[in-house]
Amino acid sequence: MDRIVSFLREHCYEELKKTVEGEPIEIDFRTLELELPDIAEKLLEEPEEVISLFKEALKEIDIPEIEEAPIHFKNIPDSAKIRIRNLRSKHLNRLICVEGIVKVASEVKPRVYKAIFLCPDCNELIEVDQAGSTIRAPGICPKCGRRSGFILQEKKMFDSRWIILGEPFEIASGEKPGEVKTFLKEELTTPLMQRRTDPGNRIIVVGILKELPRKIHGKEATQSDFYVEANHIEPTEETFEELKITKDEEVLIEDLAKDKNLFKKLVASLAPSIYGYHEIKEGLLLQLFGGTPFEMPDGTKIRDLIHILLVGDPSTGKSQLLKLISNLALKSKYVSGKGVTGAGLVSTVRKDEFTGGWVLEAGALVLCNHGLLAIDEFDKVSKEDMIALHEAMEQGSISIAKASIIATLPAHTSILAGANPKLGRFDLYRPIADQIAVPPTILSRFDLKFVMKDIPNLERDEAMVDHVFRARTDKEYAQPEIPVPLLRKYIAYAKQNIEHIEISDAAWKMFKDFFLKQRSAYSEEDSTVPITFRQFEALIRLAQASAKIRLKDKATQEDAERAIKIMKYSLMQLGFDPESKKIDIDRAESAIAASQRSKIRILLDIIDELEKEIGKEVPVDEIIRRAEEEGLREAENLLFRLKKEGIIYEPKAGFIKKV
Repeated sequence: MDRIVSFLREHCYEELKKTVEGEPIEIDFRTLELELPDIAEKLLEEPEEVISLFKEALKEIDIPEIEEAPIHFKNIPDSAKIRIRNLRSKHLNRLICVEGIVKVASEVKPRVYKAIFLCPDCNELIEVDQAGSTIRAPGICPKCGRRSGFILQEKKMFDSRWIILGEPFEIASGEKPGEVKTFLKEELTTPLMQRRTDPGNRIIVVGILKELPRKIHGKEATQSDFYVEANHIEPTEETFEELKITKDEEVLIEDLAKDKNLFKKLVASLAPSIYGYHEIKEGLLLQLFGGTPFEMPDGTKIRDLIHILLVGDPSTGKSQLLKLISNLALKSKYVSGKGVTGAGLVSTVRKDEFTGGWVLEAGALVLCNHGLLAIDEFDKVSKEDMIALHEAMEQGSISIAKASIIATLPAHTSILAGANPKLGRFDLYRPIADQIAVPPTILSRFDLKFVMKDIPNLERDEAMVDHVFRARTDKEYAQPEIPVPLLRKYIAYAKQNIEHIEISDAAWKMFKDFFLKQRSAYSEEDSTVPITFRQFEALIRLAQASAKIRLKDKATQEDAERAIKIMKYSLMQLGFDPESKKIDIDRAESAIAASQRSKIRILLDIIDELEKEIGKEVPVDEIIRRAEEEGLREAENLLFRLKKEGIIYEPKAGFIKKV
């Protein structure tokens, strides 16, 4: 005890004087190991006993304000750091350190740790420590020997919370991630700590591994479970806004921003092993930097997130590109189709078997808050999760209203999605919604949509083969021009220092002229809408991202030109209608292009005319004959589409009727 008191006076006295009542006192294990190696060793083996000694030692120090304070230990040695899946019975009652992502969290609730009972015979007050799920009465009165009928006088309580810690994605690669229940109490449940231990946060927990008994039909089972009683918690995952940058790195970044070939170098540093796709890589670069948020006076928020969809033929490097970008961005994940977390892409509420209450379980979007989520096989995502994406993509949040929990979780996450065409290869002559199973309302929320086509071309194929050969044989050839750590720091520096970006008058004029020129192509005859206000908002975000890359707080004409160039490339790939020779936004965001709509309107007019002449049931052959006279040669396919959409039906073979 004397040695512990001396240690606290020598190494923690200044910190102790600053400590506010109720705040924990953090002790560095490495310092303890240097000064008191035997006590440090005993702390790992018998943590409860040593922690109680430290608490007693506090009373010996002449600072009355902190006679009682929680003791936390940090910087635990590597020998005590254990993967969740490797926890075993030999670790029970020892001090351990585990790292993971909070997957499930209960609400903070008061918990009884001591109950005081009154003996009705002799008025003796009996204290009973509480550990289980129900309050335990004393077995016998130590004074008079009474064995039952004790009266509960007082309950001593502390705040508590249960969380489930899951292994991080990269640690559990190719394996089922391990999980462990973690118990937080008192100072670990403050509002600040509650935010840090909400679903989606990645944390390191130092605590004591304890046994969690199981009961079968009221009797204790032979097999039990583990839980960690947390002693110290610290967040480990940094966002771009939290990444620390040294003075030397700042100088390097500032010099790089002045380079005339900045964009060329940055684009060349994105997936250099994948040949070509310069415009797509430039779009991905803008996504990594993002725009700046804006709030209207009435409270309406304009998002700063840029979402991108890649639709690709087989073997075009789409999945590889998604993985590389997700590895580059901080607090980012790569998921494929339905292979996401148990809660899917969003979040869910489920009943916790231990606490009996409802708990919140975070999905991939919440886990990647302030990062990027790369979703491969996007067209395989379930419809339920697709519906929840509406709010996440536009508002940057996810609302939950299930059971007793009504909450809005942060999901300020950029989405980079990859999808495969239904028929194997992308058909430029058909609208995108016909080829991938994604609702038009979701498609419209992607700022940029690109097609990665595999079209044989002798010159390009030869260059690609040479690129692949050199990348495999010469390690220096495929090295990024800007190393990945520096590129991460560059993105972080831009996000930390550029909070708001104005659009210059010259840039506004360019956007206005481009938008109005595109909209002027609309005519009553074909009803083709080439561009909507969603694309106009996207242009602003792209220009802001371009300015942010240059470390400027004002988007100029140069940034506007870059945004328009990428937007045109995206629209021409998916929005160009070969029939009308115009850009039709409905081809990129809807199942029916404007030219198709015109044909459907003609066909419905023919059906209306025949109904007046023949009756409600119209022969299909007559419809097709009339349509061919009008120059409409796709009548049969269009009739099939109308039947599929429930506009017409077939009362008997060879006849159709409008609903």
